[in-house]
Amino acid sequence: MKFCVLTGSPRKNGNTAALLRPFAEELTRRRAAVETVDLYGKKIAPCTACRACQSDRTVFGCAQRDDVQDLSDKILACDCLVLATPIYSWYCTPPMKALLDRLVYGMNKYYGGGEKGPSLWSGKPLALLATCGYRPERGADLWEEGIRRYCKHSGLRCLGMLAERHLGYEVPFMTEEKEAHAREFAESVWRAAQARGSEMS
Repeated sequence: MKFCVLTGSPRKNGNTAALLRPFAEELTRRRAAVETVDLYGKKIAPCTACRACQSDRTVFGCAQRDDVQDLSDKILACDCLVLATPIYSWYCTPPMKALLDRLVYGMNKYYGGGEKGPSLWSGKPLALLATCGYRPERGADLWEEGIRRYCKHSGLRCLGMLAERHLGYEVPFMTEEKEAHAREFAESVWRAAQARGSEMS
């Protein structure tokens, strides 16, 4: 089983990476293949709404030549997509938002005019890992709701979110409790993705 983890943190060893570590370890322990992609290391231009991607309903098909074509291939090839991001201004970071804007057009062939086309990633499970400075119910709630709507629109299966709070720069972020939460969430995501794989086989 393949998991594609897209990370939206500008800090390679920050809080999001710390939370992701036990999550990925737990998936690997269950013999899942985990590929982690740092979005801050990729060239991701913003969507220009040119709709060139709508001319072919069988491929991603964006006219822009950057790293998003490769990212879309990784997403289509995986069994489960994981978005891991710190929360800035109540939403994900800029490269992740730019990627999501590109994907919602390129993956969903709804905007070409005439009869509505398919969603190329319909049914794919998606899970969220988030870190934030406020209580998660006030700091990451808009991000979770936005992705739930995004998933419904795209035909994705939202598996939920694990969000953990940073209590301040003078306090270590990771605790045994947070590590346990990450491992428990990984198990639930793995089970849900595996169940989906069994349905498809």
